[in-house]
Amino acid sequence: MSQAVIELLAKDLNDQGGVYCPSPKADMKLWNTHPKVYLDVAKTGEAKCPYCGTVYRLKAGEVVSAGH
Repeated sequence: MSQAVIELLAKDLNDQGGVYCPSPKADMKLWNTHPKVYLDVAKTGEAKCPYCGTVYRLKAGEVVSAGH
C-alpha cells in the first residue's frame, strides 16, 4: 500500500497546531478507519500517523503563527 501524503494549509490546523487522523482530507472509508489520534504538525512541519502511516505535511511556504 502506498503511503498517502496530505498537504495542509496553516488554516487546516487546529488551535494547537495539529490535526486528527483519520481526517476527512485523507479520504478514508469507514471500514478502513482506526482510533482517532492527534498529530502535532506545527512543531516540525509534518507528522506521520502511527496507525495508518498517512503523512500530514504543511504545504511549502505555509507559516503557523502561535495563537496567543
